[in-house]
Amino acid sequence: MIRFEKDICCDLGQAIVREWLETNGIGSFACSTVSGINTRRYHGLLVAATKPPVGRMLLVSKFEEVLTVGGERFELSANEYQGAIFPRGFEFLIGFRLDPWPIYTYQVSGVVLEKSIFMPQGSNTTVVSYRVLQSASDSVTLELRPLIGGRDYHATTHENDSISREYEEFADLVSLVAYPGLPRVYFAHSGATVTKQGYWYRSFLYRVEQQRGLDCVEDLFNPFSLTFELTDKQTADVVVSTSVTRVSDVDRLRREEKGRRDRVVGASPVEDDFVRQLTVAADQFIAQRDDGYTVMAGYPWFTDWGRDTMVALPGLTLFTGQKDVAKAILRTFAHHVDRGMLPNRFPDAGEQPEFNTVDATLWYFEAVRAYVAATNDFDFVKNELYPVLQSIIDWHVKGTRYSIGMLDSGLLNAGEHGVQLTWMDAKIGDWVVTPRIGKPVEIQALWYNALRIMADFASLLGDQTNLKRYRTYASLLQWTFNRIFWNEKAGCLYDVVNGTSDESIRPNQIFAVSLHHSMLTPERAKAVVNVVEEELLTPYGLRTLSPKDPMYISHYTGGPVQRDSAYHQGTVWPWLLGPFISAYLKVSNHSAEARSRVAEMLSPLRGHLSQAGLGQISEVFDGDPPYVPGGCFAQAWSVAELLRAITEGVRHPSKQEAATATTYSQPAL
Repeated sequence: MIRFEKDICCDLGQAIVREWLETNGIGSFACSTVSGINTRRYHGLLVAATKPPVGRMLLVSKFEEVLTVGGERFELSANEYQGAIFPRGFEFLIGFRLDPWPIYTYQVSGVVLEKSIFMPQGSNTTVVSYRVLQSASDSVTLELRPLIGGRDYHATTHENDSISREYEEFADLVSLVAYPGLPRVYFAHSGATVTKQGYWYRSFLYRVEQQRGLDCVEDLFNPFSLTFELTDKQTADVVVSTSVTRVSDVDRLRREEKGRRDRVVGASPVEDDFVRQLTVAADQFIAQRDDGYTVMAGYPWFTDWGRDTMVALPGLTLFTGQKDVAKAILRTFAHHVDRGMLPNRFPDAGEQPEFNTVDATLWYFEAVRAYVAATNDFDFVKNELYPVLQSIIDWHVKGTRYSIGMLDSGLLNAGEHGVQLTWMDAKIGDWVVTPRIGKPVEIQALWYNALRIMADFASLLGDQTNLKRYRTYASLLQWTFNRIFWNEKAGCLYDVVNGTSDESIRPNQIFAVSLHHSMLTPERAKAVVNVVEEELLTPYGLRTLSPKDPMYISHYTGGPVQRDSAYHQGTVWPWLLGPFISAYLKVSNHSAEARSRVAEMLSPLRGHLSQAGLGQISEVFDGDPPYVPGGCFAQAWSVAELLRAITEGVRHPSKQEAATATTYSQPAL
């Protein structure tokens, strides 16, 4: 449980930066701040995936809330306008907690009122309940005024005459369609009086969007109000949904969702509060796609990306009791392989997937390997995946999109001007900030890992012809890699080789140590870890560039151009702490001292769970102190890689297992 008392809740500076998140397993979400002020255009009470898990529309932004006690009105909601905060309902807060969903507690004129918000799994539905815990008055009413957005979640709404002012009303149900083509939204209520309004609330200011240099002012429409008469211990329920859901279902929905979340917590792989919270966080990224599953890369704006899904899959599923989900994800993406490549992104509006990635496909091999290691379900590989994996290797050998293909040296070449193919993929107009064309270091590490995995699979299947072929490719790659990627002067690996050798100290080289199969000797692996630790390690992850580099940018701030320029030029990424921990433990032989050091590394991130996205890990942090978080407030691979690395670190292997945890080889130099 994450809990805040009055000192945090009533302090605007602290309450407004802490954000909560509810998800429903099909790509929809609800989110806002502890203060109740929406600071992003993505904050909303119902952001519905109209084409699950994409096609997200912000249908209902929030409720304006007024509590009347003995004839005196008290505004419980809070909003920001240019130069003003009004109303200031957060000043009535005496507590906020995630237990297991957002619960606000207000104290107003002798009345203690509790508000809870949750989304049931599998439905575009948000349930909001208000319960009187204590009352010194016999006359208490609660008025709720829904504010309608009715727009794409990346956009903002402005006052217009196109919005429908009409709604349909039944005994305990009100419904409306804000604009043609949008889903009908239903408001089921527990005996409220419905009053027509029809007013625009103008010029809400979203401070985070203002800081990001984006459209930050919005108008929202209020079609009607709901007024409840409240007595001691009485509850006012409102179910906001794109389907007809009766208010009589609230208790059942709450009970079922609480039970489901209890089971999620129970699946935590380690008896530790931090790991339990990461397990809960991991569950929020799993979503249905077609008949299978996928991973939502980050909230509030990312959908499912191939790269993020494959990197995050082991941590999100294999260590959290969701192995069937892992299998379904692997199967889903196998169906989308084209010309030997996994999709990089499924667009928001459901268009054809994009394939501008070189590493997502290679991470797929590691995800399959991790799945087999965790489940012993090799039949799945044998019966369904092996032909797909063979085809991927063949395409990479002969060449596929974007000049991706194996060279005579065994190295994997990738990249064309104007295209960003690695995870360092920031692009501003036609400018690719970190193009990394040629032979990036982590691509070689992933390619070698894939070849060795395929050799292992071929051996188990008795496929002697391909076993020999994969081993030959891997041996050639290892020999070449050690000859041209080792930077003797710096004692680490070059970042990219393409005619010249890029000496930038970046975190990409850590994968040459952390992946299951490594091309490095133990001595070189340890040297890489030492350089990365010295130059790039921070309390919240690894920097993307050494501060000693003249291209280093210390802060991730400003408008889109400024932020994208810094995205991989020094900005800290928490997900990279996962492979660093794995590499650090491996070169330290999983010693007790090393595990103790890892626990120290994780301490700041434990505290971070209650500082930004509550219970979640942010996408990025500034490269310099005080390491301000930025980007998405909840990022899948940030959570997943920490969960994977921590679990593997706690469940440290035996000496025999440690010796084979990463396959080191002595290269011929």
